[in-house]
Amino acid sequence: MDGGARRVIREGDWAVLKRNEVFKAVPVARRRKIIFEKQWFYLDNAIGQIYGTTFEVTGGGNLQPKKRVEETATEAKEAGTDTDNRNIVDDGKSQKLTHDDIKALKDKGIKGQEIVQQLIENSTTFRDKTEFAQDKYIKKKKKKYEAIITIVKPSTRILSTMYYAREPGKINYLRYDTLAQMLTWGNVHAGNKMIVMETCAGLVLGAVMERMGGYGSIINMYPGGGPVRAATNCFGFPDSFFQMLYEFPLSKVESVLSGTFSLKALPSESEDSMALAEDSNGSGDDKQQLTQDADMESSAVMESNQPEEQEAADLPTEGEAFDNNKAKGTAHDKEKKQEEKRKKFVETAALLKDKNADGLIIASRFHPVPLLLSLLEFVAPSRPFVVYCQHKEPLVECYTKLREKGGVINLKLSETWLRSYQVRIGSVQVLLCE
Repeated sequence: MDGGARRVIREGDWAVLKRNEVFKAVPVARRRKIIFEKQWFYLDNAIGQIYGTTFEVTGGGNLQPKKRVEETATEAKEAGTDTDNRNIVDDGKSQKLTHDDIKALKDKGIKGQEIVQQLIENSTTFRDKTEFAQDKYIKKKKKKYEAIITIVKPSTRILSTMYYAREPGKINYLRYDTLAQMLTWGNVHAGNKMIVMETCAGLVLGAVMERMGGYGSIINMYPGGGPVRAATNCFGFPDSFFQMLYEFPLSKVESVLSGTFSLKALPSESEDSMALAEDSNGSGDDKQQLTQDADMESSAVMESNQPEEQEAADLPTEGEAFDNNKAKGTAHDKEKKQEEKRKKFVETAALLKDKNADGLIIASRFHPVPLLLSLLEFVAPSRPFVVYCQHKEPLVECYTKLREKGGVINLKLSETWLRSYQVRIGSVQVLLCE
């Protein structure tokens, strides 16, 4: 795939919707209703457009590309002579347009930009506001009345920002600046053989895969019956990226180190699905919803089976043969899938036995000391490793244990921090981060 094709929104891709500083990752599909920031729309018209295009939601939930010339149409008028807003009284009577008037404008199909312009013209205090207050007023009204959506391509920074703002607990409160330092300290680059142990919904794994670009190999260590990779899927990697990805459960690490590894205790598919549900759904409400869905599904199957049993005598012999062949085919596919999984499992164990990994990254909700001491055995000498934890006490214990054990050089314990600066250049506001 060339670079131009990767920049175009295609059906089946994963895309990130952006409105102001709010993000949401969604799969691109036709006639699929998307609800985002109290707006509903379809992504049909976005297919074929370039990532980074800004759209306006029109009638019927359709997206129309927004022209650049429209962005500067609404400008602040001449500011008041006062240096502050002390003489402005907020009594709720400064706006001549009522709620019914604004609703009538929306019903007529008036665009949000025109509504904002009319709000400015019908405000008795807008002219008296300072320039900064006028900019703030316009920005607030645009956010409320303009249905503007920007579709951007998923990346490590965008997805980490999205998760940290919406569900920080799922990624162990890992900020994007900390993740960037982890990738740098771990010396992650194409051609590496990396070991990744994380419980951050697959965000760290996806960041490593993006940095390596499909070259090298990654061994994803996971607890329970299967890995949780919701964030990894949001990256929208091609299939070639997953060919370099190997999976291995933590429960089998000791057997590999002791030389007693076998495939007898390989988790079954049912155990994988149960463990996956437990890992990805931490709250009791989600588990209850899964149980209810399963009950509804089973009851629906029972209801649909009743008429089939009553009409079984009327079915032709060819239909019975077709059903039997279909059942056999499903069982065969299941066995083939399980066999491929076992084969990949053996390949992963062989990679670990070589004990020549180029790096190790741990970002887990579990205590890092036993994880680190075990997984370091698979890392080659003079190779970097990085351990992240949202609490400092486990990291201090990790640091102490490694000092006592020895065999580690250039060991550092650091705390990352992020501070934003608001700088005003003319009429442009810039946020600088340290």
